[in-house]
Amino acid sequence: MDEMGNYTLHRDFRLLGFLTSKNLQLVIFTSVLWMYLFTLCANLVIIVLVCLVPQLHTPMYFFLCNLSVQDIIYVTAILPKLIDITLTGNNRISYTGCITQMYPYVLCVTAEFLLLTFMAYDRYVAICIPMRYCIIMKKSLCVSLAAVSWLIAAPNSMMYCWLVSKLIFCGDQKINHFFCEVKSLLEISCSNTKHIRILINVIGLLFGALPFILILTSYACIISSVLKISSTERKLKVFSSCFSHITVVVLYCGTTLSFYLKPDTPDLQETDKLLSLLFVAITPLLNPLVYSLRNKDITNASKRIINLWFRGRTLPMH
Repeated sequence: MDEMGNYTLHRDFRLLGFLTSKNLQLVIFTSVLWMYLFTLCANLVIIVLVCLVPQLHTPMYFFLCNLSVQDIIYVTAILPKLIDITLTGNNRISYTGCITQMYPYVLCVTAEFLLLTFMAYDRYVAICIPMRYCIIMKKSLCVSLAAVSWLIAAPNSMMYCWLVSKLIFCGDQKINHFFCEVKSLLEISCSNTKHIRILINVIGLLFGALPFILILTSYACIISSVLKISSTERKLKVFSSCFSHITVVVLYCGTTLSFYLKPDTPDLQETDKLLSLLFVAITPLLNPLVYSLRNKDITNASKRIINLWFRGRTLPMH
């Protein structure tokens, strides 16, 4: 521990979580535990199916597999600690633990924006220029796009962690949040954080707002193309899928961007925590439901794997 008067460089933090009654804490614990377990299981199922079933070796499911990996890292970095806080009341987190939690969080936020953008582009090519889909969405391009997502996200996350590690913190180090969120850490720092706040806005515009605009543009082109389809049944089917996708995108991107790009409002910190819960817990829960588990390809692949497993279990009986 390095100390300078009333200032501290490295020491434990306290996560305040949700400032609610004990009865409500039980509701939060039960809800978050259920969301974490479901998100974990659903995304693991998607990863296993995409890896094992050849019919799912397509660009769309390749990106979905990457999104599932990202969602698992995302929720595992944050939700277990929130569950622990609500269950035991132990809200202490070490300095190292805080930085360790921050790295996968920033990594996954950045990666998800980019992955959602590439997924929207994949849908745009599939629906608007289907005759060229196989030529454009080659395996090499898909691998490159996915790699770009992670290769941009990793150094971006490392940069935030490095900047925060240089900060000096003062007094009683209470983080008014349920995880080590960057802006909440800046609030309790005695250092000059103006440069980090400017960086948050610049990165938010570059890797947040710009991808969001590209996603909306892709779906606008998709909707325009769908309107030209003569078959009402096919038109409704595509519209239903697009509406589900765009709802999740708007929920995730809208809440994340509004949280990071809006001016800081100390009086609305509890509201900000609920806003954070939407993109930290709710969206990773919805992603597998909307993008995969409602899909016939995934359903058929699941049945195929289950049938093979049961067939394998019964073979020794013969």
